[in-house]
Amino acid sequence: MTSLSVGPSAAPRTDLVRPLAGALNLADRVLSFGAASHVRAGLLLLLIGLASFLPGLASLQPMDRDEPRFAQASKQMLETGDLVDIRFQAEARHKKPVGIYWAQAAAVAAGEAFGVPRARTQIGLYRIPSLVGALAAILLTYWAALALLDRRRALLAAALFGACIMLSAEARLAKTDALLTACSVAAFGALARAWLGRARLERRRGPASLGTALVFWLGIALGILVKGPMVPLFAGLAALVLCLREGSARWLLDLRPRLGLLITLVVVAPWFLAIAWKSGGAFFGEAVGRDMLGKVGSGAEKHWGPPGAYALAFFATFWPGAAFAVLSIPFAWARRGEEAVALLLAWIVPMWLIFEAVPTKLPHYVLPLMPAVAILTVLALSRGALDPRRPGARWVAGLVVLIPAGLTLGLSLAAWRLDHVLPLAALPLLLAACALAGLAWAAFARGVGQGAGEGALALGVAASVVLSGAVFGLTQPVLQSLKVSPRLAAIRDALPCQAPLVGSLGLREPSLVFTIGTDLAMLNSGAEAAAFLRQGGSEGGCRLVLVEDRFAAEFAAAEGGQPLSPAGRVTGFNINGGKPVGVSAYAALPGAAP
Repeated sequence: MTSLSVGPSAAPRTDLVRPLAGALNLADRVLSFGAASHVRAGLLLLLIGLASFLPGLASLQPMDRDEPRFAQASKQMLETGDLVDIRFQAEARHKKPVGIYWAQAAAVAAGEAFGVPRARTQIGLYRIPSLVGALAAILLTYWAALALLDRRRALLAAALFGACIMLSAEARLAKTDALLTACSVAAFGALARAWLGRARLERRRGPASLGTALVFWLGIALGILVKGPMVPLFAGLAALVLCLREGSARWLLDLRPRLGLLITLVVVAPWFLAIAWKSGGAFFGEAVGRDMLGKVGSGAEKHWGPPGAYALAFFATFWPGAAFAVLSIPFAWARRGEEAVALLLAWIVPMWLIFEAVPTKLPHYVLPLMPAVAILTVLALSRGALDPRRPGARWVAGLVVLIPAGLTLGLSLAAWRLDHVLPLAALPLLLAACALAGLAWAAFARGVGQGAGEGALALGVAASVVLSGAVFGLTQPVLQSLKVSPRLAAIRDALPCQAPLVGSLGLREPSLVFTIGTDLAMLNSGAEAAAFLRQGGSEGGCRLVLVEDRFAAEFAAAEGGQPLSPAGRVTGFNINGGKPVGVSAYAALPGAAP
């Protein structure tokens, strides 16, 4: 067992050494407890994941634009009973396969069965598959790491991945990426066992088992249902690089390709055949021709970025492990000829270069590579490569403090500027996260040996768990200016009538469709909005029209210049547009003229 202690280079300042020594001792005890058995390791990783991902899961508003598009399409599956076609209102949504929509629809149906009020508009239910995917990704990272590391270090690698900011974000979003990452790391763990067991180079391991092959192909098949060709691309490119290095592909036979292809066809073919028949082939033209190739050829959906963008963002997206991962790069280059390092680099480097070359840049694209980055970081640590005595190492490790310090300052300023409040309830936890990050840096900077490095990573994980609760659990609910669509839905719900028809002029965010309902009318002019409202009233039933401020004059002119008294008004900040927004709601109620 490695002891986590302050090394001999530590200065005699007891004001820092005592709390640092106590924190390292606690980290050592937690790691030792988890490493005692696979069951304990799994329970500890689940605890870390739940503590990181549950805060804010239900209270965070639908995050425009992708998340409510997925959730709304899943909701419409439940409304129509059509589990083949994917639609957002009347528009066909032929961009991703059906896997995530089935998972979300199943979660919401289960919520309805258990009596959750208004389950179909509870965004937290649609996020359950992402939560499950993120937890599975952590456990599968532990399983994958066991092919390369001992139990204690595999636990540390999985915890480091579980603590990264990008996984924490994707676990709270009703999208594909958390599930995609789980499928990807399952394929990686199986590929690792096939590679390390080839030709019985490690005779104590032997060739990959049938169970390993099944994990590989189920990861591939389910990955295809979730996000098309991405998991096969990750695994296939890594396998190609390793085959070229080996000069042979025979080692891949351990993965039972014939059985695997049969399993893949059984899992994916029924829906792909059904959607091809139902859409007349339009699904493949949209998904491949416009969505995938469009992102390759240009910066789709205004997400262009230059080469190197992922490398710069990495310091935030893989926090708290990013600084330590950067310190492992010289080790990876020097030991690239070793079997384990070659495997990890084959998984990380080719796909990373492809993502950097593609014009469309979104931070979560590289998430499936991060489990391998976490394993490589701990592998470098276990070989003594993360040495604070190397030139610049302490300064690089000091970057671990920037994210919690920056978020503490940035969120406080944002809350004051947008809502004229301070996140007072969150400040103790935000400051505690800063302190833990500072201790993580001190453990690395003042210690010598892998024990201090393990302590630094463990304290970084603890800082991330605390920061997650502070940001998503306590700060996010205070930022009411960001919750424009839920506040507009509350105006609709407060009307003294049942099931009002609602139209929107100006504001067209998918979150509004999800919170208001599938039948939300998207209006194109002030005259159209005025006509929509006039159709309500004494004979037309209850109606509500939402008018964004930039269309207010046009709407008033269509109403004859007579100012109407709004039923409610919402001002806030549109995250997607990056600008303030104001919306007034006008109602036509039964028994009254609009």
